Order: sequence, then structure tokens, then C-alpha cells
Amino acid sequence: MVKDLNWPLMENNITREDLDRLIDFLKGDPVLTQSLNVRAFEEEWSRWLGVKHSVFVNSGASANLLTMTVLKILYGTGEVVVPTLTWVSDIASVIHCGLKPVFVDINPRNLCMDENQVIKKLNSRTKAVFLTHVQGFNGLSDRLLEELKKRKIPLIEDVCESHGATFKGRKLGSFGLISNFSFYFAHHMSTVEGGMICTDDPEIYELARICRSHGMVRESTDDTLKSRYYKAHPDLSPDFIFAYPAYNMRNTEIGAVLGRNQLKRLDGNNEKRIRNFKLFLDNLDPDKYRTDFDLEGSCNYAFNLVLKNPDFKFCDRVMKTLSEARVEFRRGSSGGGNQLRQPYLKRFISKSGYKKYPNIDHIHFFGFYIGNYPDLPKHKVLTLCAMLNEIK
Repeated sequence: MVKDLNWPLMENNITREDLDRLIDFLKGDPVLTQSLNVRAFEEEWSRWLGVKHSVFVNSGASANLLTMTVLKILYGTGEVVVPTLTWVSDIASVIHCGLKPVFVDINPRNLCMDENQVIKKLNSRTKAVFLTHVQGFNGLSDRLLEELKKRKIPLIEDVCESHGATFKGRKLGSFGLISNFSFYFAHHMSTVEGGMICTDDPEIYELARICRSHGMVRESTDDTLKSRYYKAHPDLSPDFIFAYPAYNMRNTEIGAVLGRNQLKRLDGNNEKRIRNFKLFLDNLDPDKYRTDFDLEGSCNYAFNLVLKNPDFKFCDRVMKTLSEARVEFRRGSSGGGNQLRQPYLKRFISKSGYKKYPNIDHIHFFGFYIGNYPDLPKHKVLTLCAMLNEIK
């Protein structure tokens, strides 16, 4: 018998405590545009992650686009190796900046890019590898990092879905030349909308700050850089020198107040998510569902439900059971499944080109994700597993 679990993708991710903190901030006459709380959030996030610099922006997608913009300014045009399982903005940011996306299939054990294919596709035209740590899984290995270092090819980490996940005890997002995070409502922590760009490189940091705000030189924290522009352009007001044709990707003090409060409980919430996901996998039938994910360092904000075999009729029964139990899910896992099937990529791949990537195509049809949030009751997880295991 199917029970009513009333299980949304995310619940209670912005708490009463967060709202009360925001109300306290709004009392009086506070500055609401980017100001002191934004800077404080950036500094606190950098300390938490273990990097030198962070730049708060208005979304994870903006973080992607700003990262590729900075990459193009510094390294020029060429190819960027990208995943076939990711959010659209990762690949779209590459295209928007006039770079060529080069695709690889996934590793079924972590849903991230297959490192063998990544290494095989590196060449003299490769400007970066843009790796997505999908839904809390670690996509790094010593072999991949060593190969990129040897070839002097930058690693860009998309950690939008993997806050707090680690590789060898070190947080993801602290390995790449640049890393991106998202604070969308359904992720590990939320500023409603929001994102962060992180780096140890001072030049990248200054470029990201400038390009976040219309390309204005005044946004830089480097007095030497600003002085150089002032001297080169005496006919311009120092407050309005636009170095690059850039964007407005600034976030607000409201988002920063939420982020600062949420960051205080991120580690504790992540511990609960890790326990939830292990409970889920430990109680699924391994003959029907994939349970052999590589969990080393993972921190998953979603339960990955992947059918072991490509069976459309069984898949329909799974979806029917989830729907009847009011368990919200997304088919295709992260970002709607195989990006190579999407119309926006038609000019980059042949009509049947997606067939060369069978692992992601399996996820496209037979992979799902279900919400994993900190206050999810244990009995709900066990009940769901029992229902899924009973499906014939």
C-alpha cells in the first residue's frame, strides 16, 4: 500500500530564525544594496571554504558566466571540457563567452565527468576543464589533478550542488583556479537566489569584482590597479571608468544577511544530510537500484535514485509510486538529464551525437533525485525505501 509521505524537494531551508535575523536588520534605515554585509559574507565564506577570496553574486548561473568571462580575458578563446550532466548555465556560459564546449560522459559511480575521457580530450586548444561536482559527489582524483597541473590547464569547479563535500579531507571548491557556488533555495544553504565565485588568485579576484559591477574600475580593491587606470584616462571621472563591457551581477545586503546566518549551521546540517543519504542507500534493493555510489567525501542535498537496468515499464511504476506517495522528484537527475539532447546544443553536436554518451543517457531516462533536507524524519526514508523495494 502506498502511503502519503508529503515529501517536497526542499523544506524549511530558510528558517524562522533566518527571517527574524532579517527583520532585525531591516528595522531602522539600513543600506540594502551591496555593502558591508556582502563583504562580511564573502570573508566568512572564504574562511569556511579555505580560500583567499570570494565574490558574492546574484546567482550560481551568474557565477558561471562571470568565471568564463574572466577566463576569456586572461586566456583568450579555445576549448573548455564540460560535463553532459550539469546545469544549463555551465555549458551556456562557455558558449556565451565564445569558447567551444567539448563534452565527456559521466562516471556512473559519482555522476561526475569520466576522468579518462577528460584526459583523452585535452589538447593545445584546451583553456580549462569545467568540472561539476554533481549533487554532492566528489569528481576529483589525484590522477586528474596531476594531469591538469602537468599540462598547465586550469580547473574550474562547479560546486553549486556540493557545499561541504571534500576530496582527501579538503573542501571541494578549494582545488580549482576558480570555483562557483549557488545559494538557490533547494541547495545546501540559501540566500533565495545567489552565488559565489572563489579563488586564491588576486588578479582573478579583482577582475571578478570589476566585471560583477558593470566593469567599473572603482570596484577593485587594488589601489595600484586603480591608479594605473586613473593615469591612463585623465579625461574620465575616476568613479566611472569602465574597463570591460561587463555585467550587473551584484547581490544585496538582504541576501548577505541570510547567507551569514545560514552559514553558521551549514556544517551541522550537512552531517544530517550525509546520514540521511547513507540510510537511503543502505535500505534500497541493490538488485533494482544502483547503490554502489562512491561516497568518499560526498555531501548530498538530494537522494539519487537510479534504476539498475534500462526498463521503461519498471520506470513508469516507480514514477507512479512516487507521485501517489506525494514524493516530489526530478527525472534525469541534475539539470534535466543529458544536456546533449537539449535544443540549445544542436549546433554543437550531430542529431544522434548523444548516443556516444551512454552513461548519461541512462541517467536521462532512469535516474531521479529526491529531496534530502536536514529535518527529514528517519521513518520517512525507511518507508520510501520499503515502497520502492516492493515495486515489481
